[in-house]
Amino acid sequence: MSARPGTDPTPDARPALGGHQDLFYANGNTQRLPHIVRGEGIYLFDSAGTPYIDVASGAVVNNLGQGNERVLAAMAEQGRKLTFSYVRVSRHEPNRMVADRVASLAGPGYERVHLSSGGSEANEMALKFLRQYAYATGQRERTRVISCVPSYHGATLLTMAITGEPEYETVYDGMITFSEKIPAPLAYRTPDGISAEENARRTVDALEETILRLGPEKVLAFVIEPVGGVSTGANVPAGRFFADVREVCDRYGVYLVFDEVMTACRTGTFLAAHQWPEARPDIVVLAKGLGAGYTPLGAMLAPARMVDELAGLTGFNLSHTYNANPIACAGAVAVLDELVERDLLGNARRMGDHLRNRLEELGKNSPLVGDVRGLGLLQAVEIVADKETKATLPREVRAPDRIRELGLRHGLMLYARQQNGGRYGEWFMVAPPLVITEEEVDTMVDRIGRTLDDFTDELTRDGLLG
Repeated sequence: MSARPGTDPTPDARPALGGHQDLFYANGNTQRLPHIVRGEGIYLFDSAGTPYIDVASGAVVNNLGQGNERVLAAMAEQGRKLTFSYVRVSRHEPNRMVADRVASLAGPGYERVHLSSGGSEANEMALKFLRQYAYATGQRERTRVISCVPSYHGATLLTMAITGEPEYETVYDGMITFSEKIPAPLAYRTPDGISAEENARRTVDALEETILRLGPEKVLAFVIEPVGGVSTGANVPAGRFFADVREVCDRYGVYLVFDEVMTACRTGTFLAAHQWPEARPDIVVLAKGLGAGYTPLGAMLAPARMVDELAGLTGFNLSHTYNANPIACAGAVAVLDELVERDLLGNARRMGDHLRNRLEELGKNSPLVGDVRGLGLLQAVEIVADKETKATLPREVRAPDRIRELGLRHGLMLYARQQNGGRYGEWFMVAPPLVITEEEVDTMVDRIGRTLDDFTDELTRDGLLG
């Protein structure tokens, strides 16, 4: 029998570096990855016993660090009582408890909490909820979504459709109805040399122009990350951006959605939305820090008035098997208790300020640091070849990957990847666990400095830096 087109008739004999999933990734992305066997606090340890500071909390997830006994005990205790109960046929206490905790921390306007298994699902549920609400209330033409480029909102087909990554539109054209894209309000790499405030205003104007072009009655929602993740390197829009966006959305009846999958708990307030009270979004999505790496969990937050109205009309009857899993919910309750009782939001503010000062200091002495940005303990360092022109390094250098590899030499586990082919710049995330101390921040930044020094020496030897 002949092999199917595009297949090798003999099995691939390559060893799986970290399990067979490694075989799916591009070869260059799995080279020199350490084999992690345990964790403690902000540190991860490989099979040789080498410790690494978890600079980005994995993928900006592990807010409490490793080995939190309170969370582990809560999950184990719940597992002994009840391991699974499906939300369509029963109710359980951990579901109620985590929803109450989240709603209380989120405050007025977010009284209803719909759980999911992660950020992609939660973003999907937000858009599906808004669509069902619009349909049930007679706004049946509202189907179009607007989002930014660059941006990142998930890896399901719907969330890829709203993610600002042009390559997706090339590969998945014909399978997905893509959102309308407008330029993100980048504060550092602005077009035509305009100010960050002017660029933010351009995005607001583009939002209004796009709504008018599509027809206000056809636009359902505008989705944005209030502080960028990996797609923009912790970009924070300048000036009155969010207040202006709120005004535009209100003018045309468009729902405003904040994708806070990364930002929730990290900026020094429970929601990054709390930083801009005059621009409160209609829907907030959170995930990563909610389970803090101990359990997969996401949530969509919505106002009681919308949820209760829809419940009286058709109800929002979509769910996934594992949303509101009892063990996941119990773990998240313990995560939130730790967050409040240990004042980790306050620590995010205090350590975030110290981290910013140290990184900016480092940047003054490194020819590679073009920008340091972010809020609280969600920050990023942008890498450039020339500070004046903001020129990036040649693509073949693979700057984010190379910095990650060099960081391992200095005991750093870094999170960086090139997005959008590097056309919007290159950076690595600095988003350590919220439990980090001032001494640990200093140690981490010192190691980042040595990593950048090594990279500078390499580039100089190769004639890529003057």
